[in-house]
Amino acid sequence: MVSAYADLEERMRGRLGGRECLYVPSCRFGLYLALRHWCEPGGRVLMSPVNDDVIFFVVLAAGLRPVQAPLDPGNGSLDVPAVPESVWRGLSAVLTTNLYGNPDPAPELRERCDLLGVPLIEDAAHAIGSTVGGRPVGTYGEASVFSLSKHARAGTGGFLTLADPDLRDELAAARDALLHPTRTTAELAHLVRPYAEAAVRGLRLTGAARATLRACGLEEREEIRMPLRADALARALPAAPALDPFHSWVRVDLHDYRLRPGPGRLRRTARRLAGLDAVLDAHRAGTARLLASEYGRAADAEAQPLFRVPLLVEDRDAAAAALARRRITTGYLYDPPLDAYAGEPFTDPSPAPERAAWFARHALPVDPRRADDALAALRAAGLRPVHPSAALGGAR
Repeated sequence: MVSAYADLEERMRGRLGGRECLYVPSCRFGLYLALRHWCEPGGRVLMSPVNDDVIFFVVLAAGLRPVQAPLDPGNGSLDVPAVPESVWRGLSAVLTTNLYGNPDPAPELRERCDLLGVPLIEDAAHAIGSTVGGRPVGTYGEASVFSLSKHARAGTGGFLTLADPDLRDELAAARDALLHPTRTTAELAHLVRPYAEAAVRGLRLTGAARATLRACGLEEREEIRMPLRADALARALPAAPALDPFHSWVRVDLHDYRLRPGPGRLRRTARRLAGLDAVLDAHRAGTARLLASEYGRAADAEAQPLFRVPLLVEDRDAAAAALARRRITTGYLYDPPLDAYAGEPFTDPSPAPERAAWFARHALPVDPRRADDALAALRAAGLRPVHPSAALGGAR
């Protein structure tokens, strides 16, 4: 088991210029470890309001208060100059999102965190292979987390990476103390699932399969956001920091998020990681085509290998329906923003909520590997692009 971890960690170190890497069963689990290590309970963490709600609940589980940041409405990245000085002074940490692989301004955030004496923690789940300031995303913070369920499509696993290698043993011990034992049934289900999903897609039974998963309690979302269950969440908060009281929220979409992996799962993960460069090349090429379209924002620099490309469309729901007719699934939507979703009982609102609301309503995350099919579908359906400056009075 240790040797299997070591092989995966060594491969990831090579991608990050030798930065220390610790294998974890999921990105969300690694993020919990990082927040617990670097932040005292009761602290305040600046984060993006356009983010997976699971990450919001991880922050709460770590005993911390989410503080929603203003965003650049064109791409969903954190807008550093728009954060009020009063907000900076009250922070215990900054958490990036690197939404869809589009980098947050890590060099500027690193400078701010150094001035404040607080940690920068990078959520790079979508951003393996992305760069900012000439360095890989995930190499600026005290800690960063990566997912192997996104580009690598391993369905499990990730990394907690560390700027200080001397912290490895301490965080490895914290990881091992929180892991659940390997379950044979879970390992078999993980190994069989890709074949079952391929069969469902081939037979066009996706709707029936999703209904079955919901009936079995394996798919908890009927809308974009999971049910908040405010009363239950309020009862869980006094127990933080702890994962168990928040398990029903943190496990959504990934019930094995803290399960110790078995050898079969690790072998599959290693195979997926070994083929990552070809996947990143395909994502980079598709990203360039999508950003150069009328729905994108053409970049001057070389395209990043985005996990999803957020095209900006007037009617996001109609656009998603047009893609669905061509069997292109639109996932990874984060609407409404977290401050509108959770409210002030559970988070500090963004000082510019209209920016995140606009982006969440108009961003259509498209798999760059389906770039040509997606553009054809949008054009055939007559979907119109939008730009934030038209709606937000000159927003960049």
